[in-house]
Amino acid sequence: MSMRGGQCQCGATRYQFDAGKIRWQGLCHCRDCQRATGAPVVGWLGIRDGHWRWVGREPARYASSAGVERGFCRTCGTPLSYASDRWPGETHFLAATLDDPADYAPAFHVYTHFALPWARIDDTLPKHSGTVSD
Repeated sequence: MSMRGGQCQCGATRYQFDAGKIRWQGLCHCRDCQRATGAPVVGWLGIRDGHWRWVGREPARYASSAGVERGFCRTCGTPLSYASDRWPGETHFLAATLDDPADYAPAFHVYTHFALPWARIDDTLPKHSGTVSD
């Protein structure tokens, strides 16, 4: 098992996961992610529940919309995770919070119809107007 991890800005809330259990890695352009993070595009990785854990202080949770819960550090406010009824048994973590974000390798873009014109998508990754499954 190859354990990896990430943390909030202040280090109070950390997570660890089995790197071999990453289900997917992608870039989201939706307005909810933009507003939740203050970034024009957000890198996420999805990990099956049971293959990751919180280390240190548990995050605070916010129900940002029906069936969606976002986790963030109670101390510094760093957004860390996303869970949705749409993807049961899976938690998504923000790639920029990884201890080594250079290990992150996105495979696709989602919700590209929300992409901001000044944040052009110039790579060759597949682009989806909704989710990969839509």
